Amino acid sequence: MKRAEEKNSSTSSVRAAICALMTVAMFAVFAVRLFSWQIIKNDDYQEEELSSTSYTMTTHAGRGEILDRNGKELAVNDAGYNIIFNKLYMKEGTENEVIHKLIDLMELRREKWIDALPIYIDSNGKYCFEEGNEDTIDFIKSKSMLDMNKYATAEDCMAAFKERFDLEESSYTKKQLRDIVSVRYNMEFKGYSNSVPYKFAENISRDMIAIVLENSQGFPGVECSSTFVRYYKESTLIPHIIGTVGAISQEEYEELKNDGYTLEDTIGKSGIESSLEEYLRGVDGEKMITKKSDGTIVDEKETVRAVPGNAVYLTIDSKLQEATNKALEKNVKEAGQAYSDCIAGAAVMIDVNDFSVLACSTYPSFDLQKYAEDDKYYEKLAGDPTLPMFDRALTGNFIVGSTFKPCVAAAGLEEGVINKSSTIFCSQNYDYYKNDIIRCMGYHSSENVEDALRDSCNYYFAEVGRRLGIESMDFYAERFGLGVNTGIEIYESRGILAGRDSETWFEGNTCQAAIGQSDNAFTPIQLATYAATIANDGVRLRTHFVDKITDYTKTDVILDNSKQPEVVETAGVSSENIKTVKSGMRKVATSGTAKDVFAKYKIPIAAKTGTAENIGTDNVTFIAFAPYDNPQVALAVVIEHGGNGKYSMNTAKAMLDAYFQQKSK
Repeated sequence: MKRAEEKNSSTSSVRAAICALMTVAMFAVFAVRLFSWQIIKNDDYQEEELSSTSYTMTTHAGRGEILDRNGKELAVNDAGYNIIFNKLYMKEGTENEVIHKLIDLMELRREKWIDALPIYIDSNGKYCFEEGNEDTIDFIKSKSMLDMNKYATAEDCMAAFKERFDLEESSYTKKQLRDIVSVRYNMEFKGYSNSVPYKFAENISRDMIAIVLENSQGFPGVECSSTFVRYYKESTLIPHIIGTVGAISQEEYEELKNDGYTLEDTIGKSGIESSLEEYLRGVDGEKMITKKSDGTIVDEKETVRAVPGNAVYLTIDSKLQEATNKALEKNVKEAGQAYSDCIAGAAVMIDVNDFSVLACSTYPSFDLQKYAEDDKYYEKLAGDPTLPMFDRALTGNFIVGSTFKPCVAAAGLEEGVINKSSTIFCSQNYDYYKNDIIRCMGYHSSENVEDALRDSCNYYFAEVGRRLGIESMDFYAERFGLGVNTGIEIYESRGILAGRDSETWFEGNTCQAAIGQSDNAFTPIQLATYAATIANDGVRLRTHFVDKITDYTKTDVILDNSKQPEVVETAGVSSENIKTVKSGMRKVATSGTAKDVFAKYKIPIAAKTGTAENIGTDNVTFIAFAPYDNPQVALAVVIEHGGNGKYSMNTAKAMLDAYFQQKSK
């Protein structure tokens, strides 16, 4: 037993000794390695660290998509290609020759490069400033660039640029010098550096990409990169509403640079692209590039992933919009055959339940994709006297004529200057103000308010307007949505309200305003909102184009306008008085001025026609809501210089046909 204990004790001592020796050996190894790292090889590691530099570069995120209410893609991202200059790879002193060779190659292939210099060569071979670019010219002369006095000529600036960029005149032609300066100037302006590449050309062809890659040895620092290009799948559907994107301006950059924008960014310029920029713009990512002192890239890795922008769903129904576009174009052209000055119109349909815009059409219009791609197409649009880029539905102020009368009727009833059964005798010529006689289109004898709406009696409404006064009339007009912004997400005109916006005013003008003349001029979307407010028993909701916004995966909802419609205003008209106005508008469709088109229409509607005097042929206008007993939609049509009300009514009928056919399916 004692021997066993002694044996175990001896074994334990051996094990302890072995462990101690191993521990000492390990510490010895660590000590040697540490000595090697800190003492022997310290200079080598310091040299390697000092000879390597890391740069953070931005990776751009894709822009969010724009879709219709059913998810049909309207504005998406397509693959595109840019040529960029990367300073990390470009050898210093080679810039001028690389730019010269690349421009020659681009122009040989008829490809565009970014030319931002407002200097051209005139027919006498002299450098001259381009007109209309005063801000850029002032910047070139400023201390931030050339530091020249304000009287410096284009020749003076070019001489300074050539010295600044070390350009020998004997090496290049005058045009070549000018082009190289253009690129070098813009590189400097855009902040070209190790961390900020310069975009030399954008949206170039794949053939050009292949040629640049094949000649890459002759273009050190020149890279071809894939990028996101805005592509409009339904480019003629709603171009004014979707809007445009473009390069950020200096003014926009100064305003947005604290939000992470750079001078190389693309930004929304108009329409939804502009108003929802904060949602559509993605979150850029970052990548880290490590470069040795000899120019060798030793590491490149993504450190922050780019996140695409959000998806915006519009309230527009593409099928209904297409039908509206076709109907409007057809009727404007038919009216133009009868009245030569009729060239334009607009039409809007709104969902009465939430005031979402189902269709919003302007004619003439344009192709958004061509606008984005073709400078000559833009020049053609800009010079077109029919103004196809002018959004008549949202910013066109039109004299609307008798479509204003339901508002006057509601105001008169509510203010007690008339009641449902009281009558006014129409003797055709309203001559209360002897110097401002208003002629009625008929001799209606005694009429109550419903019959006066049915017959569109100017005499009746001129008298009601006189009794009301312009202040009361304007008070109700604003509450119904006339002469005020509707609340849509993109730019709209406020409209013009007679009296409120008039420079001079006489009592007799009130009677003209009451029949929709005088200075009254409203937008088609205001007229549709007004009709929807009548249909909604005097409750005006916020008119809107945005249905919802989701993240880029289309799963998480960020904003939803369909859940709780926003009440903007109430007309302040009793339900009984609104009911009377609706009844009069129903008579317009069954036995009044709209009976030729709608008396036998399959869906009961309420409506009001309008013929407005202006310079040239009369405007023809039309508002309606349907079904009469349970309103679902309201609409407005304006045909400028349309002459005959049938053209506006036929447009409206086609819109209602398309809506109810779609509902039945």
